[in-house]
Amino acid sequence: MKKAFAILLSNPLSVLGLVLIAFVVLSAVFADVITPFPSHRGAVVDFANFNQPPHWPNIFGTDLVGRDLFTRIIYAYRVSLLMGLFVLLIAPPVGTVIGLMAGYMGPKTGYALNRLTDVFLSVPPLVLAMAIMGVLKPTLTNGMLAITVMWWPWYARLVYNITRAERVEGYVLAAEVIGASKWHIMFREILPNCLPAVITKMTLDFGFVILMASSLSFLGLGVQPPTPDLGSMVAEGAKYLPDSWWLTVFPGLAILIAVFGFNLLGDALRDMLEAE
Repeated sequence: MKKAFAILLSNPLSVLGLVLIAFVVLSAVFADVITPFPSHRGAVVDFANFNQPPHWPNIFGTDLVGRDLFTRIIYAYRVSLLMGLFVLLIAPPVGTVIGLMAGYMGPKTGYALNRLTDVFLSVPPLVLAMAIMGVLKPTLTNGMLAITVMWWPWYARLVYNITRAERVEGYVLAAEVIGASKWHIMFREILPNCLPAVITKMTLDFGFVILMASSLSFLGLGVQPPTPDLGSMVAEGAKYLPDSWWLTVFPGLAILIAVFGFNLLGDALRDMLEAE
């Protein structure tokens, strides 16, 4: 463990990833404290200060109805993190169980589960999420459900490939010889060897979930106003480029910081787990 942490802290990019993620998480948790205008996260109108460029105390400027852009970006991080947590608390367990069963159970079960996974993987993720949101009402909850539905197959395929390789290892054959049940072998013997790859993918996917959620909101299919969302802020600001550049640039940078930080952290975790 000490060696793993030494590898983590010795890599400047890993440290940068930790710093960026800490900034995003702490900003979201303490948004009520650090934002200058907490009420601007909702349906507030201040036409006296509408569409103002960055200045004090509106360091990121104001939007088209006078709300502080910095405040709305910080509260939008809450929405993004909630989206990521919801998706990654459901999709990986579902995909992992399906991948284990497809890789270890009999050929009929494996074939059926693999074909089910292929159906979902055959459709581009954003297109599938858009199709789901086209049927459902655009809300935060439905957005999370749409992304979850399209995310589990990637974990199923990852765990399936690992399980197919592990099922011929000596420890699995030994468990079969002593009469261990299939469920015991899958969840007590094979699963621990799948977890490092799953955890690494979850960390990398957190950023991609935020990016996907922002894409849906950019298209008007995600979180709806007045709830602050990074994607919808970028979409709204894009109409007024280049004059009101801050409306798009700062929400876009916020997305970049979150995605970049989780990608760096995912790479760091992969190096740590390989070192153990």
